Amino acid sequence: MSFEKLGVMKALLSAIEKLGYKNPTSIQTRAIPLVLAKSDIFATAQTGTGKTAAFGIPMLQRLRNTIATADRPLRGVILSPTRELSMQIHEDLKSYAINLKLNIAILVGGKDIESQQKILKEGVDIIIATPGRIMEHMQRGLNLKQVEIFVLDEADRMLDMGFVKEIRKIHPELPRRHQTLLFAATFSDKVRKLSRLILTKPAFIESSKRNSTVDKINQIAYMVDRERKAELLAYLIGSRNFRQVLVFTKTKASADYLVEELIKDGLKCGVIHGDKTQANRFKTLTQFKEEKIKVLVATDIASRGLDIEHLPYVINYELPSIPEDYVHRVGRTGRAGRDGEAITLLDIYDKYEIKDIERLIGMKIDKQVIEGFEPNPNIRRKDEDEVKLKSEHKRAEDKKRAKKKAPPRITAKILKTNKKRKTTKRD
Repeated sequence: MSFEKLGVMKALLSAIEKLGYKNPTSIQTRAIPLVLAKSDIFATAQTGTGKTAAFGIPMLQRLRNTIATADRPLRGVILSPTRELSMQIHEDLKSYAINLKLNIAILVGGKDIESQQKILKEGVDIIIATPGRIMEHMQRGLNLKQVEIFVLDEADRMLDMGFVKEIRKIHPELPRRHQTLLFAATFSDKVRKLSRLILTKPAFIESSKRNSTVDKINQIAYMVDRERKAELLAYLIGSRNFRQVLVFTKTKASADYLVEELIKDGLKCGVIHGDKTQANRFKTLTQFKEEKIKVLVATDIASRGLDIEHLPYVINYELPSIPEDYVHRVGRTGRAGRDGEAITLLDIYDKYEIKDIERLIGMKIDKQVIEGFEPNPNIRRKDEDEVKLKSEHKRAEDKKRAKKKAPPRITAKILKTNKKRKTTKRD
């Protein structure tokens, strides 16, 4: 199957050919004809399978005829959960639309809202926005009444981040007849509930097993003591000559700490998290893509939206708080059918937490020990001991209470009653 056979027009075929797109992925093959046919779509696909092109290419084709009026109406809206993902979608759409006369703008926080409003006044066909920022523009008069296509990308992540109220407020502002495309990396009850609210007779696309990770990604875990994680990470990067590594931490504090430790080992590092300015994050990401820095340390703010070509390695320095985020982290490598490796460093606490992830992805992750970094067998989980002591204390207390409240024993003795037997007329 080719993009041409899917009905993609020449102007777009030329652009995507220059980008190196040869054959459409599974999600693109199934979604593009449906979007061109104006159907609502509910699509679940693992991250890294080309979802942006799946909705972006047919969306551009449908909206290619610009409306040259003094008040140029907004006809396409794409919502995404984070600035990074919005920026990536914006970059991709501009690349696809290089031969078209469409105006595409991005509305995200961290940028001057006044300058964004000026761009909107000049006339925009498609906007890519985060829910919070589009709400701010709506309060300032942004009109959605002529929107033809509404896209929710990474809908599951938006719901996890608490954007359901914003989506519920945005949806009624759209015209009654419009096309809605809902894309999610994972499948959940929240996403299904949202789909029932905003979709009309949707075509359902499930391009892979729910909550699965890409088949071509080699997933492995190394057991190590928590205090030696940074040391092991530096050893892996250096001894195996990793040229480009994306490392995930759970918190901003651990991200900053890890970068300091890796720099001491002579590694060129950058860090992305919520305390960094948008300009700083963009600069760091650009340096990483250009391989000016070898290691990029990030919190889960970057687990979606990072599109780095041929990224060979993702390392989980710490496990995510939400098991589903493991899927998004791992999906940064092995994109578009390429090979990739996902490494997880497990201490005695993580050893128990990873079971939830294994249940989610439906597979066991191979666990190994590297010589020289063997975990200390005498280290035990403090919280486990505390829970054990509390439970033993609770059982003892419960026994005491039970003895106090226990009713007196009733002996097997027949009690006589003075009640008279009821009689009938026959008696």
